[in-house]
Amino acid sequence: MRVPIVYHPNYVAPLPAEHRFPMQKFSKLMELLVADGLATRNNTSQPAPASRETLKLAHTAEYVSAVCERTLDERSMRRIGLPLTDALVRRSRAAVGGTVLTAYLALERGIACNTAGGSHHAFSDHGSGFCVFNDVAVAARLLVRSERVRRVLIIDLDVHQGDGSAEILRSVDRVFTFSMHCAANFPLQKQRSDRDIELSVGSGDEEYLCTLQEQLDGLLSGVAPDFVFYNAGVDTHHDDRLGRLALTDEGLAAREEIVIRRCSEAGIPLATVVGGGYARTVDDVAYRHSLLHRAAARVFPSLA
Repeated sequence: MRVPIVYHPNYVAPLPAEHRFPMQKFSKLMELLVADGLATRNNTSQPAPASRETLKLAHTAEYVSAVCERTLDERSMRRIGLPLTDALVRRSRAAVGGTVLTAYLALERGIACNTAGGSHHAFSDHGSGFCVFNDVAVAARLLVRSERVRRVLIIDLDVHQGDGSAEILRSVDRVFTFSMHCAANFPLQKQRSDRDIELSVGSGDEEYLCTLQEQLDGLLSGVAPDFVFYNAGVDTHHDDRLGRLALTDEGLAAREEIVIRRCSEAGIPLATVVGGGYARTVDDVAYRHSLLHRAAARVFPSLA
């Protein structure tokens, strides 16, 4: 069996021409994984959309209803940066369902990879930064509530701080939020994660990977999680339009392998989500997201 992959056609919702969010990256990513034999009928699962009750694990009932019934006001939608359509609602619920399914598959197999997810700017009562519902926060609270896990660690390596995750999970003692991001970048007003590491503009492969390895050593031993969510945003790349860090393709590939291998060696189930990526072409961003799934296949050869 190959590494479990989670995908839904509803991950893609139509957007106006020239919109800066690269929505087609999700289907392009899946096409790459199929072409390379990393995603087949046998290892690819399609999630059910998250129910309203599941979404309420991380979001207020009022916000969930406003999104699902398409009554959210225009100011709130401008803050999200996406048009409130039926397709967007389906996409948002599918992505959360995808991360929940990815978590359950990871518990069974040791690792599973979503081809969407990582909407870490969604707060309990509002969305922001192209994020409607916070899929990782929902899935983390679901695992804790079900007593399937004792302690969850969220490793967020998107170039932007996981501010929504920090806010939603601040009072959840059994979930530890770690965000390593560019200091001089969105959001302007940061939240307080359980641990934040801020990097200077222009930080490249060597500095980034050394800092990451130092942090992982302390996190895995100090937090002692029995489950990890990994947000593998590729907007840390030097060519990303919204990034301001300077990782190369090789640096991204090394980063993915470091995180996956450390969790594997520690025997900790790992659920991955793709996070942000705003390369100049959708093909470039899809390829950079695929580095995560390629690394998973290398680290888990018995599943590949």
